[in-house]
Amino acid sequence: MKTIDDHIEKDRVEIESAKAEGNLGKVRHLEEELKSLQEYKTLHPEDSHDPSPLEVYCDLNPEAPECRVYDD
Repeated sequence: MKTIDDHIEKDRVEIESAKAEGNLGKVRHLEEELKSLQEYKTLHPEDSHDPSPLEVYCDLNPEAPECRVYDD
């Protein structure tokens, strides 16, 4: 994806498709991803790039061990 808006729209389309297929696991996964992307977008309105899953996770959970940054 080029922008976060493209990613959000793609997730919405895929959620509808998964609901039509009855794939509830995929629906839950995509709904969680969509929620995280929308929250990220709310926190960074000036940033339109499509963030990686790790970038979104660390932005929403900065205290997580995976997100620690060490200076040398």
